[in-house]
Amino acid sequence: MKNLALLIIDDEQSLLESLQSYLKRRNFTVYTANNGLEGIKIIEDNYIDVVLTDFRMPELDGLGVLKKSKEINPELDVVIITAFGSVEDAVEIMKSGAYDYLSKPIDLDELENLLFRIKEKRLLTEENKKLKEQLKNKFGLEGIITRSPLMEEVINTAARVSDSKATVLILGESGTGKELMAKAIHFSGNRNNKPFVTVNVASLSENLIESELFGHEKGSFTGAVSSRLGRFEEANNGTLFIDEVGDIPLQTQVKLLRAIQFGEIQRIGSNNTINVNVRIIAATHRNLEEMIKNGMFREDLFYRLNVISLKMPPLRNRKEDIPLLADYFIKKYAEIDSKEIKGITNKALDKLIKFNFPGNIRELENLIERAVILCRYEYIDVNDLPNNLGIMTESGLLDPKNLKDDYETKMKAFEIEMINEALNQTTGNQSAAARILNISERHLRSRLERLGLKYK
Repeated sequence: MKNLALLIIDDEQSLLESLQSYLKRRNFTVYTANNGLEGIKIIEDNYIDVVLTDFRMPELDGLGVLKKSKEINPELDVVIITAFGSVEDAVEIMKSGAYDYLSKPIDLDELENLLFRIKEKRLLTEENKKLKEQLKNKFGLEGIITRSPLMEEVINTAARVSDSKATVLILGESGTGKELMAKAIHFSGNRNNKPFVTVNVASLSENLIESELFGHEKGSFTGAVSSRLGRFEEANNGTLFIDEVGDIPLQTQVKLLRAIQFGEIQRIGSNNTINVNVRIIAATHRNLEEMIKNGMFREDLFYRLNVISLKMPPLRNRKEDIPLLADYFIKKYAEIDSKEIKGITNKALDKLIKFNFPGNIRELENLIERAVILCRYEYIDVNDLPNNLGIMTESGLLDPKNLKDDYETKMKAFEIEMINEALNQTTGNQSAAARILNISERHLRSRLERLGLKYK
């Protein structure tokens, strides 16, 4: 960052000259003015970072300069110099929006320290702006990789609702990018400089979901050794993304409905109401309307969540995106693993395009990561892809319309894919995976054993 450009306004000429000389020797760009009106003209005609202005001046005093200069450039920092140094003056100056004040006679070391603090603050602000821009570029709607008309339609709807507070429900199969879309909505909207907090309900045991969302007080249940903020409080003024909202137990659904409807929560073990300003984005791969019919999901909560609905298309319905996504993941993992890989051969890409990807984009990413690790040459080839991918691609093992394979073989392949996906989603947590599959944990372990699948 270049050194600051300063404007000194004072009707005492000797002070102007001495400060200008001192600050120029320290490589500051320095402008001077003998009165407030002249100073405002300089601000209008030049880029100024900091104004040092006398408090008591005829025509336009220091507070007048502060007000007018902020109207010209709200990011400009104003330091007011006062000969009186009274507490009343200091309070009035700071309440009016000045960065700080200095008393006459000016201590030059104090002045230099003050300017150093301003420079550090501005440097931090610039870094934060760059970081926010990077986040917006990475996670914003423009960062979504697609040329699919189906996805373009979803993105267009998401763009229209990104600035609103409306609750968004993102539907779609596992691995279709529901969390990525939630981040894109947040970082493209007017809350992009506020928290984005995620809670994945499927990865939590049922008795921890309420605590995770709303927090708890010390001693409110066994194991609550200290108080804890919930995700709602962490996301205050920002966005809370509730992934797999269909897995929330009925008794917790009531509290979630109240939180959305009234913006009020209570920690477990507390009678105090906490007001929160949170934008909710929820996602699920489940059929919530079917769950309502079966008494597993509250209809009133569904309507609160489903103000705006986005349906993420599965990868098999947007195959034109596979080359783009494959290229993106190749570059990503080649950089991570420090490998000189330029791309993918036409034969290997053809295999990917013909595959139905039951695990969607997440499965494609995993395949590419594996291929990058195994690849010995500049281009990923068929040999770098899993052997069973070829079988599934050529025989259509998971395609219900392709009847080349017998019933038992196809059903076994489908069950393996289903169980693998549930375990991937819950990072190997068998209890949580069983809940996703709507079977008992005992039943899941039995199926794992019969199918020859091993998980830690």
